Amino acid sequence: MLKWAIIFAIVSLVTGLLGFRGVAGVTATIAKVLFAIFLILFLLALLAVFGIFHLA
Repeated sequence: MLKWAIIFAIVSLVTGLLGFRGVAGVTATIAKVLFAIFLILFLLALLAVFGIFHLA
């Protein structure tokens, strides 16, 4: 998930530099959403590992 967020962020930067503002905006939004999903899942996994949050 994080890998795809980084890829979309790089694509966003490149397309922004080349002047494709519409594509840059869309890919930046996708990168933000993917990073937010990654962050939420990472925090849930971290809480599960330390026993604070029980998934069962």
